[in-house]
Amino acid sequence: MRLNTLQPAPGARRVRKRVGRGASAGQGKTCGRGVKGQRARKGGYHKVGFEGGQMPIQRRMPKVGFRSAIKRTRAEVRLGELAKLEAAVVDLAALTAAGIVPAGTERAKVVLSGELKKAVTLKGVAVTKGARAAIEAAGGKVEA
Repeated sequence: MRLNTLQPAPGARRVRKRVGRGASAGQGKTCGRGVKGQRARKGGYHKVGFEGGQMPIQRRMPKVGFRSAIKRTRAEVRLGELAKLEAAVVDLAALTAAGIVPAGTERAKVVLSGELKKAVTLKGVAVTKGARAAIEAAGGKVEA
């Protein structure tokens, strides 16, 4: 490969459309701009989504949904995931190190899902009522 042989891949660069060169060229007369109106004029500016004064579609449609801002900092841990951990004492740092909760997590909560057969001690992790019962039944404990 030489520098003087480098060129873009086939189809990567489109040929510029030459407009206003007569009817036989395919883009003569109005040059693909239609007839009259703001869009046909040189420098005819209109905002994205502008519909000529008609209420734009993005404002006619209803607002839908909600995205929680704190969702990124909260995480849910299943009992089955706790069973896979090697550590006897489980805190937020241990959960993050094991990859059970994402790195930006500030609070985690253990929920009753799956089985836990070994004793674990939870520190600084919230627990649901059912999960607390399951942890204590397996011989573990929950500390605040």
